[in-house]
Amino acid sequence: MSGFRTVAGFEDAWRPPVRTRRVRPEAVLGAGGGGGDVRARLSRVARRAPEVMVKVTGRTRDPGHLAAHLAYITRNGRLEAEERDGVEVVGREAVQALAADWAAGQLMDSRRRAGAPFSVGIILSMPAGTDPLVLRDAARAFADETFGGRFDHLLVLHTDTDHPHAHMAVRALGNDGRRLNPRKADLEAWRQRFAQALRDRGVEAEATPRGARGVTRKAERTAVRKLRERDTGATPRVLRSAWQEAGRAAFGGDTAPRPWEARMLRRQQRVRALYAAQAALLLRSDDARDRALGQEVLRFVAGMPEPDSRRLALARELRAANARTPARETPPPDGGGRRR
Repeated sequence: MSGFRTVAGFEDAWRPPVRTRRVRPEAVLGAGGGGGDVRARLSRVARRAPEVMVKVTGRTRDPGHLAAHLAYITRNGRLEAEERDGVEVVGREAVQALAADWAAGQLMDSRRRAGAPFSVGIILSMPAGTDPLVLRDAARAFADETFGGRFDHLLVLHTDTDHPHAHMAVRALGNDGRRLNPRKADLEAWRQRFAQALRDRGVEAEATPRGARGVTRKAERTAVRKLRERDTGATPRVLRSAWQEAGRAAFGGDTAPRPWEARMLRRQQRVRALYAAQAALLLRSDDARDRALGQEVLRFVAGMPEPDSRRLALARELRAANARTPARETPPPDGGGRRR
């Protein structure tokens, strides 16, 4: 709306923590979709609209790895899959033929470097309750807009979990000879684009950085989670180090904020202040809709989680576990016999 005003710097609350201004000469993709006008986006954020997830799951590095990945996402050809322009890939033989075709193109590239990816794996998902077919249509639109005729890709819908999601395998070698090498700024643009594709189809969706929602803890890295879930008995080095630090905080008195925790707290204080200032501005508006939105923003800020870090969260877990453990009785000096 033309009459909608914002406080100075308000959109910094939504700015992703990546260097989006840095122009990468090797960048293949443009900056991509916008989040709509500020008022509409603020309303979605305050209502806690479902957040989309766009995640790079990995890269394949050789023909065998590529074939295995395509077989995995298609369940060995049993699931419906489609290439760009909606071309169907049905059955195990068709999946194997596609993998062989992509691999041949990679191997014939005279500029190929050792270890260069053959494909990039991507997951697009939404929380439980999203219509899977609508999600697939949005994923298809996202793929067409993002990769178009430049990068071949395979899209497969999965509905075997609580939340529907689409797997994509994107051929790393573009039709123009350029290579796909997504960075954090690309992922932020992709999230915006996928959220817009869902909204175009009537699904409430948003794509804000976690800090804009008051979430300060990073999600567990996929590689660490998979190692932990294997339950091999060996604790991953990264996780072991995290527990050791948490132990020092829980029982060793090492509770002083780390530099990154102090920066996190300052960022959250600024984000909250920006929301509060914007709410105050809205509450002074002559427009009843703005005043109602101002109240929504205040409730949103009040419901934000307190700033937290993984180290301190693990320390709380350790203290809670220690409190649940019955204290061992100390045996008497004579081993339990009656004193004479």
